[in-house]
Amino acid sequence: HQKLGSLKFLDPACGCGNFLIITYRELRALEIQILRELYNTGQGFLNVGDIILVDVDQFYGIEYDEFPARIAEVAMWLMDHQMNMRVSEEFGQYFVRLPLRKAATIVNGNALRVDWEEVVSKNELSYILGNPPFIGHQWRLDSQMEDMELIWKDSKRAKRLDYVTCWFKLSSEYINGTTIKVGFVSTNSIAQGEQPSILWNPLFNNGTSIHFAYRTFKWQNEAKGNANVHVVIVGFGNFNTSEKYIYEHEFNGSEEITIYKASNINGYLFNGGNTFIESRGKPLHAFPKMFKGSQPTEGGHLILSVEEKEELIKQFPQSEKFVKPFMGAREFLQGKKRFCLWLKKANPKELNSNPIIIERLSKVKEFRQNSATQSVRDYSKYPTLFTQDRQPSSEYLVIPKVSSERREYVPIGFLDENTICSDLLNLIPNANSYLYGTLQSIMHNIWLRYFCGRLKSDFRYSSGVYNNFPFPKEPSDKNKRKVEKAAQKILDVRMNFPNSSLADLYDPLTMPPELVKAHQQLDKAVDLCYRPQPFTNERNRIEFLFELYEEYSRPLLKK
Repeated sequence: HQKLGSLKFLDPACGCGNFLIITYRELRALEIQILRELYNTGQGFLNVGDIILVDVDQFYGIEYDEFPARIAEVAMWLMDHQMNMRVSEEFGQYFVRLPLRKAATIVNGNALRVDWEEVVSKNELSYILGNPPFIGHQWRLDSQMEDMELIWKDSKRAKRLDYVTCWFKLSSEYINGTTIKVGFVSTNSIAQGEQPSILWNPLFNNGTSIHFAYRTFKWQNEAKGNANVHVVIVGFGNFNTSEKYIYEHEFNGSEEITIYKASNINGYLFNGGNTFIESRGKPLHAFPKMFKGSQPTEGGHLILSVEEKEELIKQFPQSEKFVKPFMGAREFLQGKKRFCLWLKKANPKELNSNPIIIERLSKVKEFRQNSATQSVRDYSKYPTLFTQDRQPSSEYLVIPKVSSERREYVPIGFLDENTICSDLLNLIPNANSYLYGTLQSIMHNIWLRYFCGRLKSDFRYSSGVYNNFPFPKEPSDKNKRKVEKAAQKILDVRMNFPNSSLADLYDPLTMPPELVKAHQQLDKAVDLCYRPQPFTNERNRIEFLFELYEEYSRPLLKK
């Protein structure tokens, strides 16, 4: 009972005080249970108010806007009154705290510039909790950029972090040398892509240890028009503990929560070592390198719609040989059609006899001359060429740079050398069906979910995901052939739906059963290349892949 009365809580981004209010309510409810136990052992109370120890002055908050700060202060008194009424009902003694002599300490100010020690001494504090503002780097105000620079100082990569990470950093520094525990709600982006290494490396080096993690779930409230946000909850302290737990939704209709004990919770919020997936210039494996596709940088003057292509060929039939399909992520996934003028090694005389092409080349030249980028201006001398040409000379594999998070599998596939690949697709020349099958499997798709970047909530695939992916270690020829056969089956099934785009085929609501079964067969074949024992769930897979990554990268790290 005395411990409950001694605990102190801080929410350094408290808004209207919701986290403090609920914490106070639950603390008072625990106190009522204790009083009930004492009462039932024969210790009657002359005045129950004399032995109530929990009060609003155990709570502290910092809030940027003044109006919510004042609401938080009043709301704490209202909750205090409600809990006093519960005490009255429980023990039959009317209990109120009037006049009001104590209050929660709610400071109106910028938590990233306020000295938290002046709000509450870290030697007195027990817990820090809350949901600081999220705000991705592309939406920050100038003042918030200044806050980031103040907190992260000389870290150039910190510009890529979400605003919420400032509270993680400040908390880690504030709790040094204490047993204070911290729990924050955050966007799940802090545990995905490039952010984990930028955020957690310095925190781990500062002695921070993650004690629990509630993995990604959709957080929504009853506010009108509120958006679904994918969040995590992370609990940490600057001391280690053997009691570490990970919580996650199963999302199987009932949304049951699975809790399991972890030996260590890493920056990606799963059980594994504190290794980080860093940028790598070449693949960790022996497969071909991945490149982004070709980039025209021409103001749209080398790109043709279906109508423009038809009009050009109608007027100048001989120009058909200069027109090729142009494929970006949208065209690849949604089946849209665009074309481009591919004028590599084109005969100048033939070009000069075509006024439509000449006019377009003139506009390309003008567009590039007016560019702010020197390399683009240099290419104004070559209006017939793309500024970046990475077009393979034979069939190649493509992976969209951006794909919907709704899909269980990011669709990938082969294109022929006559289809020009834009820079919105990643391409792998000389790819075989085993490589395709492994990348199209659930193992690779789970890997990319954890380690790719995000555009809003969609997957943003890069060569870093591919270069770091731990392929199976020395699979047998028999198992490789199973993967190749299953991979071909997926391509064959897709061909049975010529009028459906990949977006239609991989929509979780409309994915054909034949395609689902083909993917399941591929997943089994790829799993056997990794190990004979089946994987039971997503966590099982990612922890296995991460251990394999650590094994593969260890010699490189030593070197």
